[in-house]
Formats: sequence, structure tokens, C-alpha cells
Amino acid sequence: MGVISWIILGLIAGWIGSKIVNKTGSGMVMDIALGVVGAIVGGLIFSGVFGMEGVSGLNIWSLIVAVVGSVVVLWIYHMVVART
Repeated sequence: MGVISWIILGLIAGWIGSKIVNKTGSGMVMDIALGVVGAIVGGLIFSGVFGMEGVSGLNIWSLIVAVVGSVVVLWIYHMVVART
């Protein structure tokens, strides 16, 4: 996947993940960053734990994997920020 694809996937996954976790977006840059990190985490979760394919390109399966990963990352992020 190219850089532009990762940014697009990260933006969409981060935005959807933000809506699921805290009902509001975290801003475009934060949504992209957390979405890209979430895509990586989701890929690791799906390939390592479930033995399924992770992020493979700009497609629906990769979006689902990235959203699951971004929800995990956002949940952890909000747990850490809430403690400070």
C-alpha cells in the first residue's frame, strides 16, 4: 500500500473509530494518526490472534480490520488520557 492509501484508510478508520469510542471526532490529524496506528494494530491482532489476513490494501476487509484496531487504540488512548 502506498502512503496515500494508508492516509485515506487511516482517516476513514480513525473517524469511524472515534465515532464508536467517544461519539465525536478527535480532529483530522489525530483521527488519521490513530487510524493508521489502528490499522497496524488491527493487522497484528487479526493475523496474530485469529490467523486471518490483516490490512491488504484499500478495500472493505482492510477497513474493517483498521476500524477494529483503531477502536482498540482509541480505547487505550482514552484510558491513559483520562488518568492524567
